[in-house]
Parts: sequence; structure tokens; C-alpha cells
Amino acid sequence: MILSLVVLCALCTLSLTLLFPRAATILWLLALATSPDAWLDNLAGTAQHETIIALLKAYGLVILAALTLRHGLKRDRYNPAFAFIAMFLTGLLHGLYPGLSLLSSLRSLIGSASPFLFSFTRLPENVCRAIIWAILWGPLCAIGFNLILTAAGLDHMYVFEQGALRLGATGQPPFLAGFALIGLYAALVETLTNPRRGILAALAINFTIILLTGARAPLAIACFEILALLILQRRLVLLAAAGTLATAALLFSGSLGFIRIIGLTQLGEAANLSNRNLVWPYFQQAFWSSPFVGWGVGAGKIIIPVTSQLNSLLGTNAAHDEYLRIGTEGGMLGLALLIALIALWVRRGTAPMAPAPRWLTRLIFIGFAVHSATDNTMIATTSSAFFLWASAVFATAENRSTPAA
Repeated sequence: MILSLVVLCALCTLSLTLLFPRAATILWLLALATSPDAWLDNLAGTAQHETIIALLKAYGLVILAALTLRHGLKRDRYNPAFAFIAMFLTGLLHGLYPGLSLLSSLRSLIGSASPFLFSFTRLPENVCRAIIWAILWGPLCAIGFNLILTAAGLDHMYVFEQGALRLGATGQPPFLAGFALIGLYAALVETLTNPRRGILAALAINFTIILLTGARAPLAIACFEILALLILQRRLVLLAAAGTLATAALLFSGSLGFIRIIGLTQLGEAANLSNRNLVWPYFQQAFWSSPFVGWGVGAGKIIIPVTSQLNSLLGTNAAHDEYLRIGTEGGMLGLALLIALIALWVRRGTAPMAPAPRWLTRLIFIGFAVHSATDNTMIATTSSAFFLWASAVFATAENRSTPAA
């Protein structure tokens, strides 16, 4: 009976997705922002983190199929998914990492390539607007959902770490910060391309969420991107105001120790909080054992076994450095190919934009490249939201630059 109910629910979900792909896309993005791999684990009391993430990405592929059936395919010669396919093939030729099966490598290939596949679909203007709306307001919706769970006694909103509170909502603070950073990116680009009421509110809300999560890299990147926007808009008064606020924050930092960023600075504990020095040596050793072509897509998941004491101690076996992780999977050749394709993909996607949003979008991807040196930006659920947003931004620019038939 349970199996029958599961199959029935799956068929109903599939039917609704095919009938209403735009609504399904919005709901999927809002669901991603709530980090269901975290709160469903807590509610069920089981360790099914990887399974839930796999189901989320699989449903994203269902949405992709529905959008493609509705709107058709298009060419995307520089799509970064091609780099993962190349790494998968070279891994097979070279030999996979010991303990990595062909099926596991194939699953990792699908998971790694899937965020980029939306660029092969013709996304009309209304779908792009829906995607951007969900990206803008997803973090706030996640907090609202967490308030419901907290009121019911099923979850908590903050975690206490290093003597300070960190806003985590239904997931972990770094993931909430990651989604809020993508929402901030969307607000910044919308300020230049489609300004309207509510964009500044979305910008302020997402920046505040990043600040309350205590995530250092996202906060630094957010400040850099906001500064870039003000320079592009030549808002000298706002630049002066931002400098004044930063100075005031420094003057009153002694009374703001409950904010994690400031508290860490006061304690002198702002480095190595994720125990990267314990994780990186394992990936470095794997990289240097096959530096040119790597060990195949998916090797990064088993270099530190989930049954190891280090995984139990840290609660994760992730690399916290995408360059190092991808280097172990595809070697220097695979990493170089991926970087080159992303650069060409962004250059081609931003070409139809006006100069100011074009350069801002490219700066956002530079910020993403910097962020990737310290976080798991391409294997976390945030990657699905970020690259889908990028596909929507590129499609919007292309649609507006193409004359109507």
C-alpha cells in the first residue's frame, strides 16, 4: 500500500509538472532554498542526506524535460556540462579511483552536469521572470517556512557557534548564506536591467540574511558586488554613505560581538573554522597521484570515506575547495577545460546585455570563482539555483536582443 501511494504521488507530481512547468520551477527553487535535505532528515530522524539531494536534482531534470517539451531545444556550444562529460570519459580511460564504481561515477556526472542543462532549453520571458522571482525571494520564504517549523517545535532558527548566533533557518547557515548570495546577485542585476519596486527590498533582505548567517566569504563577495554596482551607477553619495556605515560598525564593534563576523575578529579566530587543513591534504595527495586527467567524476565523494573517523568528526567529507575537488576528478586538463568553458559560456551569454549589466554579471562570476576556493559551490544544492538563474539571465538578454518575427 505504501509503495502504491508513493507511485501514485510520483505520477501526480509528474503530470502536474508537465502541465504547469513554470509553477513547478518556482516551487522547486523555493524548496531548494529551504534545504529539505536538512529539515527532512531532522523530521524523519534518518541519515538520508545524499538521497534527498539526489531526488531534488532528479526532479530538476523532470522540470527540464517539461520545459523542453513545451518550448524546444537550442544550441549551447560552450555549455560547461561538456567538461564533465570529458572528465567522465578520461576517467574511464585512465581508471576510476579505487572504490569508485562506474554507476557512482555516472550518477555524479548527471548531478554535476544537470545545473547547466537548462541552457539547452528555450526559456521564454515569463519563465525567466518566474525563475528570477523565486531566486530573489527564496531565502525569505525559507525563513518563513522555518518560523512555522519552529513554532511547532520541530526545528530551531539559530545555531550557537564560536560564542555567536548564526541564522540557519531550516538548513545550515552556509547554505542559507549561499542562497541569499544568489538572491543578492539577482537583485543587483535586476537593478540595472529591470528596476522596479521591491528590488531594493530584496537586495536589503538578502544582504541582511547573509550578515546574520555569519558566513564570511559570502559577506565579503556581497560587499564587493554592491560596491561594483554603485561604481557602475556612479552613485558617489551612496558610496560615501556605505563608507560611513562601515566606519560606524568598526567604532561600535565592541558591542556587536554577538554577530559572528565581528565576534570572530575580536577573538582572532577567523581562519580555518571548517577544518580545511584536515581535509585538503587527502585531496592534494589524490590530485598529485594523477595530476593530468584525475580519477573520474565522483572521486571527490569517496576520497574521504563516509565511514572514516574524520568524516564523523567534521560531519562532512567535502573538499571545501572546488578547484581541488575537480582537480582530483578531472586533473589539470579537466579543470582547465571547465574554467575555459564557463568563461566562454558567460562571455557569450552576457554579450547581448548593455555594458553595465554585462560587466556586473561577469564580476558576479568572478566572485563565484573566488567563492569556489573555500566552499562547495558546484556540488551543493545552491549550484542548481545559481546556474539556473544564470541561464534565465542569459535567455532574457537573448530574447530581448532578438527581433520579434
